Parts: sequence; structure tokens; C-alpha cells
Amino acid sequence: MDIKAQITAVVEKVTKDEALKELFKKDPVKAVEKVLGVDLPDDLVEKVVAGVKGKMTADNLSGAVDQLKKLF
Repeated sequence: MDIKAQITAVVEKVTKDEALKELFKKDPVKAVEKVLGVDLPDDLVEKVVAGVKGKMTADNLSGAVDQLKKLF
């Protein structure tokens, strides 16, 4: 399984669906399994969850930096 591809797929779906985004905040493992449509081993799910959180944080920071650039 390509974890990077799974992380990208989850990030795309979570960021476009508010209900899924809320589920991810409350229960990230359940949200990831829902998006992927499979019950994964805990160690693999935790890697995907960590990757999704990291990517979403990085994307939010990137957006904030872009907004700051517009001010100057």
C-alpha cells in the first residue's frame, strides 16, 4: 500500500467535506477508514492519520503565508 497516495486521497476528501472534516477532528482513525473504505491495521492507520494531520497543518500554514504576502 502506498501510504503517501492514501494520505493525499484522505486530505483531498477531508478538506472538501465539512462533515468528514469534523469526524476527522473527533475520531481521525474512523474518518480515515471511512475515506479509504477498509479496516486497516492500527499501525498503518496511525501513519496515515499522522501524515494527514501534517499535510493539513502544512496546507493551512501555506494559506496563511499567502494571505500575509498579500498584505505587503
